[in-house]
Amino acid sequence: MPRILFVKTSSMGDVVHHCPAVSDVERAMPGAEIDWVVEMPFSEIATLHHSVRRVVPVALRRWRRELWRPSIWQEMGSFRRAVRAGRYDLVIDSQGLLKSALLARVIDPGGARTHGYDASSAREPLAARLYRTRHTVSRALHAVERNRRLTALACGYAFDGASCDYGLHVVGTSPVETHPSYVVLLTMTSRAEKLWPEARWIALGRTLAERKLRCVLPWGNADERARCRRIAQAIGWAKVPERMPLRKLAHLFRGTYGIVGVDTGLTHLAAAIGAPTVGIYCATDPALTGLYGAARARNVGGMAGPPAIEEVLTALEAARAA
Repeated sequence: MPRILFVKTSSMGDVVHHCPAVSDVERAMPGAEIDWVVEMPFSEIATLHHSVRRVVPVALRRWRRELWRPSIWQEMGSFRRAVRAGRYDLVIDSQGLLKSALLARVIDPGGARTHGYDASSAREPLAARLYRTRHTVSRALHAVERNRRLTALACGYAFDGASCDYGLHVVGTSPVETHPSYVVLLTMTSRAEKLWPEARWIALGRTLAERKLRCVLPWGNADERARCRRIAQAIGWAKVPERMPLRKLAHLFRGTYGIVGVDTGLTHLAAAIGAPTVGIYCATDPALTGLYGAARARNVGGMAGPPAIEEVLTALEAARAA
């Protein structure tokens, strides 16, 4: 059976978007051995996929900041030895960036087994020069479909357009006391233009409270915690839990009434595991990077501007009813 290594390192949303391509390989090539190179902070997502044999964590972001440390060069050497020992038949870079293409070349020095996007398809056209085999995939497609089509071309099977299966299995109990009347609000994102105004989060939370639905606001860093606390205090009946890793957040999502979040990786993760999820878009196009292929997910807003509170509430009920 073929040994396949995917290079999809970051960010969280991109990693989630790649999961259906992994499921496609399992369906089209039963018995294939699938490994995945991914940035350490997002490696838990790859481990949730039932078809991934081995997750190979990489720390490109940290390595670039600390190249002067001998320990970093030792880490890079250990990574190189680990991936080359895999003797992969295919190395597929679905990131389409220069950094991921260079990483693929480290794994496959001659490039003979490396596949990626061609210059017209890659997010960074220079990356295409480092692939031996290049494939054309329209940039007008949603990110999930781009990953699926590239993978089909690289592996040599016909893309049949089958239903989107994220393949993420979350088992266990929630890390905090949850209740079917809780709604998780994901208010944070890495780009300021993607944020939904705090006043609208507060108004949404108060409306949910009137319906006997209590809001839970997770966070990832000190600034996000401060934002969540401001919103929770203004809502009046809301909970800001302790900081949780990805796997515990996935458990949290499964046990609540629903999730409402901005364009951030956690919102995509919630939709991918099957939770009723609403994605709020304020400055990006959901047709390209929105919640996708999940029956209980809805997108609101977009490039034209952020959605109104009533749109979010209607979308949440539609996601729950699906």
